[in-house]
Amino acid sequence: MSEDQRKGAGPWRPLREGAQGQQAFEVAAEIAEALRDPPPAWVPGGVPGTAQEQEAEDGSLAGGRAGLAVLFAYLGQARSGHGDAETAVRFLNNAIEAVAAFPMSSSLYGGFTGVAWAVAHLQERLLLPPEEDPNEAIDELLMDSLGRSPWSGEYDLISGLVGLGVYALERLARPAARACLERVIARLGEIAEESAEGITWFTPPEQLPDWQRERCPEGYYNLGLAHGVPGVIALLGEACAAGVARAEAQPLLEGAVKWLLHQKLPEGAGSSFSSWAGPGVERDASRLAWCYGDVGIAAALLFAARCIEEPTWEREAVQVARAAAERPPEQSGIVDAGLCHGAAGLGHLFNRMFQATGEPVLGEAARFWLERTLAMRQPGEGVAGYLAWAPLEPGDVKWAADPGLLTGAAGVALALLAATTSVEPAWDRMLLVSIPTRPGE
Repeated sequence: MSEDQRKGAGPWRPLREGAQGQQAFEVAAEIAEALRDPPPAWVPGGVPGTAQEQEAEDGSLAGGRAGLAVLFAYLGQARSGHGDAETAVRFLNNAIEAVAAFPMSSSLYGGFTGVAWAVAHLQERLLLPPEEDPNEAIDELLMDSLGRSPWSGEYDLISGLVGLGVYALERLARPAARACLERVIARLGEIAEESAEGITWFTPPEQLPDWQRERCPEGYYNLGLAHGVPGVIALLGEACAAGVARAEAQPLLEGAVKWLLHQKLPEGAGSSFSSWAGPGVERDASRLAWCYGDVGIAAALLFAARCIEEPTWEREAVQVARAAAERPPEQSGIVDAGLCHGAAGLGHLFNRMFQATGEPVLGEAARFWLERTLAMRQPGEGVAGYLAWAPLEPGDVKWAADPGLLTGAAGVALALLAATTSVEPAWDRMLLVSIPTRPGE
């Protein structure tokens, strides 16, 4: 896969045009205006914490100002005369200041690596000085951390190794970033489990939230893109396409896809995959979402298939995506609009897969879920009419004004922009769903 393909060589086509497109664009713009100076009462992620935790989270990519910088940078590409680029720079500087001022983890979504990813991703878009590299210190920290073997932390996209690899891919032209990705692949290889089913990665019980540990007291194998094996598959596919440690990455990738496909549920089970698997783990139908479920899995598998030009995987991915597109909405588990587990996230992933494949049923599903996103808006509530569903644990749910990119209003606005403009949404590289197009598509 060439760098042009990785960045979106094919023209990005608006899914909604005319009056419908204008309506959705105006909603995205209204969300942005509400977020230009967000009040402190709006809680990133919808879940309150200590003052220090909130200050650190406020700079993050998933819930804080680094994510808002991404929104305003893309809005500035779609229109002019509103000061969007200047707002993006302000938010990016706020996020950088948060990294310097408050303790943060190394995670892509909630930590300093995500802020560094936003800096790298937006540098050209915001015309930041090319001679400056504010991420050098981040590279050194990550290289030191990734040099420790064996890896004892999470392996996933949200908090672990896969997320660090996504950051490295964003800066791959720099030798330090390439070395970082090589170490990510090495650490993934060391903790991989191999069996007759293929290759996979285990999540021990101490890394699970309390409610999941109650259901899976001995741990599990996670099947979600956000926290599990599909994220590894997408990352390894992109590493192979970039020619980084391919001799190590491709066998891991092939084994992981073999294992994943071995986990498919029987026909009629309600979904193609469960949320997790393992001895003694009940495998039931999963929701439809980016974080967990068939849509995220299909996008990750299609991404990897395109990266290494594997048509068998692509056929499997499209089959899973089609079945998900035809699933009745009342069985989806969708209750809010965010990217992570909401209607906008489904709309965007179906849009991505439709743009990559031309499958009509995926385009229809994308339009449906984006319409549902607009219908969920309640003027006068939350952030420009959007409230986020914040599950603290099963049975304990709150609705909150969430400004964030991952679960809140900023992500809704980005999905609407992607559906209504010709600006290719490369920001979704952080989601590992920037499926490359084939020449001519």
